[in-house]
Amino acid sequence: MKYGSVCSGIEAATAAWHPLGWQPAFFSEIEPFPRAVLAHHYPTVPLHGDFTSIGVDQYGAIDLLVGGTPCQSFSVAGLRGGLDDDRGNLALEFLKLAQRKRPKWLVWENVPGVLSSNGGRDFGSIIGG
Repeated sequence: MKYGSVCSGIEAATAAWHPLGWQPAFFSEIEPFPRAVLAHHYPTVPLHGDFTSIGVDQYGAIDLLVGGTPCQSFSVAGLRGGLDDDRGNLALEFLKLAQRKRPKWLVWENVPGVLSSNGGRDFGSIIGG
């Protein structure tokens, strides 16, 4: 299984999937500290910055796209801006990347508040995408 990971952090998905023999095609992270951790632990895996700029032909075909876009806009502890918040809108950008890369599988992780954000309409938009 070949996968691409966005909003990678320090890459929990790879820690979990490595024993299965799954191979990362790329990581995408913008924050300096996680980028340094990724570069140290996975020096041969391409490390992209802003995932919204990943092109259809970059990094080859993938079977799975995984990402945990920022949750602050959906969290019950936050301001609940939902998809109207730039951070929440990254969930839709994740779907646009999936449209470009055309993986067979998507794994998207967020917070329980995404189910009730904007009366459930935000999650409906994500599922619809």
